[in-house]
Amino acid sequence: MNDSDPTPAAEFHASHSGTDVEMGYAGRNTFLKGKARDVDDLDDIDVGVIGVPYDGALTNRPGARYGPESIRRASAWWAYLSNYKGGLTNMNTGAQVDFSDFQVADCGDVPVFPMDYEQTAESIRSHVATIAEHAFPLMLGGDHYCTYPAFCGFAEGSDADSVGLVQIDAHTDTSAESATFGKHYHGSSTRLIAESQFSDFTHISQIGIRGYESPNFFEFAEDSGLNLYTMRDVHDRGIDEVVVDAVEAAAANTDTVYVTFDIDAVDPSIAPGTGTPEPDGLSAHQALRVMEILGTHDAIGAADLMEISPNYDPTESTQTLGAFLAVTLLERQFAE
Repeated sequence: MNDSDPTPAAEFHASHSGTDVEMGYAGRNTFLKGKARDVDDLDDIDVGVIGVPYDGALTNRPGARYGPESIRRASAWWAYLSNYKGGLTNMNTGAQVDFSDFQVADCGDVPVFPMDYEQTAESIRSHVATIAEHAFPLMLGGDHYCTYPAFCGFAEGSDADSVGLVQIDAHTDTSAESATFGKHYHGSSTRLIAESQFSDFTHISQIGIRGYESPNFFEFAEDSGLNLYTMRDVHDRGIDEVVVDAVEAAAANTDTVYVTFDIDAVDPSIAPGTGTPEPDGLSAHQALRVMEILGTHDAIGAADLMEISPNYDPTESTQTLGAFLAVTLLERQFAE
């Protein structure tokens, strides 16, 4: 065979239809079947995805280190649907969606150091900062401590002086210090963000909080200016009103807003695959409405999806919902 002759594989592709459609369960494991790229090669990319397989700062059940790969694999379903149908109709919103309208690159996983949270945090910060210079960062975790260095990296990479935070979570993560974990663990990430140079409690909104907190926590929230929306507020006011108020509060007087979604915000009867489940959480519908609403807000500049531990959910429902949440946010931001 001459070098100019087509290879057998090329001949097969040329003579059979459908060879450009990859099944959701096949191929390389990247988010939304996106391009595999290095963080330094994102000039033509809209969304840069990075995984953080780290759960060294957890206080309960480990396993969030396996979250990034499970979310990637689950996300492939929507890429497959959009590819072979030539776009989609969102049956919830009625919107016409085509995921090929925006460019997603999966930058793999950051280097993690299981016995060194400081070096892991620096790894996260530097990689997210690099993505933020060119694209919308989407981080797949990993335990919730990782949000703190990612938030700081996003601020640095996007050259923002002030960044708001919308946190969807069962827990506030505002602990000052743990007797066993110190000041840096998944229960302190929000406080660390508030104490950073890029934010404070008045620029932080929390949705769906229901886990027990420190004595007199409501007084702390009022005194600090934290925009607190408990699960009881969601029940009483409705998810739409709560989310609109939360994002407006986080966006007020800030340059941009970072969204962090801890999957334990969702009720464990729906999403059991997480390290610290709490009863009476968001329904799947409410969780998706959160992302639908946030995805239409111009201030949103970065997001993460945290604390998915797939080994606790043999049905794979947790990572499927988690992937759908991330896909929904990007859909509203880029594909409608």
